[in-house]
Amino acid sequence: MLKLRRGIVTATTPLEVELGGERRVAWADPVLVGPCEIGDEVVINTEALDLGLGSGGFDIVVVNLTRGLEGQGSETEHVMKLNYSALQHPVATVEREVTDSSADPKPPSPIPVLVVGLHGHLAPAAWAFAAKMEAEGRGRAEVGFVQTAGGALPGQLSRDVRELRERGLLAGHVTAGPTWGGEGEAITTIGALDAAGSLGWDAVIAGPGPGILGSGTTFGHGGMVALDTAHAALALGLPTVIAPRLSGADPRPRHRGLSHHSRTVLSHLLAGVDLPLPSGFESLSEEVALAARGRHRVVIEEVDLVGYEASGLPTRTMGRDLATDPEFFSGALAAGTRLAELVSS
Repeated sequence: MLKLRRGIVTATTPLEVELGGERRVAWADPVLVGPCEIGDEVVINTEALDLGLGSGGFDIVVVNLTRGLEGQGSETEHVMKLNYSALQHPVATVEREVTDSSADPKPPSPIPVLVVGLHGHLAPAAWAFAAKMEAEGRGRAEVGFVQTAGGALPGQLSRDVRELRERGLLAGHVTAGPTWGGEGEAITTIGALDAAGSLGWDAVIAGPGPGILGSGTTFGHGGMVALDTAHAALALGLPTVIAPRLSGADPRPRHRGLSHHSRTVLSHLLAGVDLPLPSGFESLSEEVALAARGRHRVVIEEVDLVGYEASGLPTRTMGRDLATDPEFFSGALAAGTRLAELVSS
């Protein structure tokens, strides 16, 4: 059973709920439960905070009993997100309509797709994409974010997406599959990639929201969603890039150098992709080549760590900063650079 408790909102920025005399950090998805104000009685799911999880370690508001029981839903949409769950809700979707002329299921324009295996790669990849376009004097190209499974499912949870949208570094945000709450919704990831051109995007970054799932097993982690996403892009005939997950400081040996997440995805892909590697880390080439098994194109890219650090965008991942683990950010920067190169190639 869900671990649900009643509490009272005691603060809104950030959101805190009092439960049994204890003030606890919480989060409320405005898409599902609307606003919360001080004094509101709410029902919260306490499981993650009670377990002391580092990722998702906060209570989640399930319903606002004071002001959240008057939602009107929709009278026109019939596609449900979170379908057949207690939180199912109707959404409008971005997928292209079937027409008599759509004998070829592939998108009309082959826009490139960058597949990231974790949310921490989104900001450096988007920044590098824009920086490369500007450096080459090609003007601004529109890159959008397709949020997939593998991490947090609510689209409203990502601070990185909000900041990138405010800065104009992302053209849009579509939540696909089991995720919800983006500016657009897609029933499937392949449907979101197929629709990207009609949304006015010139390129796509696709990957999970914050808080990747993990178990320390070969296949039981959110990074495996990158395999499905890459296959969806390849099936549509889209130029596909995989962002390498690199680290020189992760305390877990399986993530140092080229992470086992990336190695597993690369070794199981059914067709070749572009695999960018940041310059200065050529020592990883042999490891990357082994994972690529001769099927993937390894491309060495120059990266600007100093420029990215000066941008003010996030420079911390899992408790480590850019100075401690430059490899992590370099992999994403190389991938964003490669994505820009493919826009007009």
